[in-house]
Amino acid sequence: MSSAYDCSPGSLNFQNSGIAELIYSRLNSTDTGKMDDKKDTSTLWGGRFSEPTDAFVQRFTASVDFDKRLANEDIAGSLAHARMLCNVGVLSETELEAIEKGLAQVQQEIGDGSFKWSVALEDVHMNIEARLTELIGSAGKKLHTGRSRNDQIATDIRLHLRSAMDSIASELTRLQSGIVELAAANTDTIMPGYTHLQSAQPVVFGHHLLAWNEMLERDYGRLIDCRTRMNESPLGAAALAGTSYPIDREHTAAGLGFNKPTENSLDSVSDRDFGIEFCAFAALLMTHLSRISEELVLWVSAPFDFIELPDRFCTGSSIMPQKKNPDIPELVRGKSGRVNGHLETGRIIRA
Repeated sequence: MSSAYDCSPGSLNFQNSGIAELIYSRLNSTDTGKMDDKKDTSTLWGGRFSEPTDAFVQRFTASVDFDKRLANEDIAGSLAHARMLCNVGVLSETELEAIEKGLAQVQQEIGDGSFKWSVALEDVHMNIEARLTELIGSAGKKLHTGRSRNDQIATDIRLHLRSAMDSIASELTRLQSGIVELAAANTDTIMPGYTHLQSAQPVVFGHHLLAWNEMLERDYGRLIDCRTRMNESPLGAAALAGTSYPIDREHTAAGLGFNKPTENSLDSVSDRDFGIEFCAFAALLMTHLSRISEELVLWVSAPFDFIELPDRFCTGSSIMPQKKNPDIPELVRGKSGRVNGHLETGRIIRA
């Protein structure tokens, strides 16, 4: 069977699919909910519809209240895409310069809170592109050449999650360093070891702390493994089968810091495994932090009295002034349930 595009491993360019590109209409919607009897030209996809979208449907289907948090990633992806389009000759240098300046202004408006988000424009992608087109004219419309919101959101999510992973990795390293440092200072501190919450054998406190570090070290390894598997660029897969434009996926992948482009266009836009994998990592990490927190709660209690937490990390009671409550570790235990719930939610949605 002949293939509409080259999908051999390592060489997926999506250049010969023959897919018709999305045609831009005027992006002139507002949030007023008012409708007219003219043909719908308020959305990227409105050209084939005979009437505007109902205001209720706009509100019900809009995702902008959720995905506007991806604005910085969306702009980063658009910049990489625009530079690639210029590199292959689809955009001129003048058009690229206008897009770069326009996106810089959009990012500034989002940052200072002056950007006007529109439910009528559905999502973060269309809001940003509409404002860009308003600022620089027709060059803004050309930005969408050779891509779809499908590969756009897949790219945005990966960029957002990658940034979160890097922050978590840094904080995990900081926590582990503190634990190892404390363990090194307590190589001669003897404490009871417990089984079934009964005193069993004496152990060194530093040894107990290093048991915590072992759990966290496995968590760190899982996080890095997940990041490596996720760090591939879906940009260029377009809606599901690529584009007929002569795009350079290696160029955009490198520009966004991905290890390489993804291999299969269908999987590129449908894959959310990396999100579930991250949630699985996070759930296990929070389970380990919950275990550590429970020991802290026990150790500060009067029957144990092993350690004392600084006042700045505790709270008190409105009726019992003598109380010093270990709320922080208690809340860590409570939040672990929410993170585990997110994992199950993700698995159900993807089933």
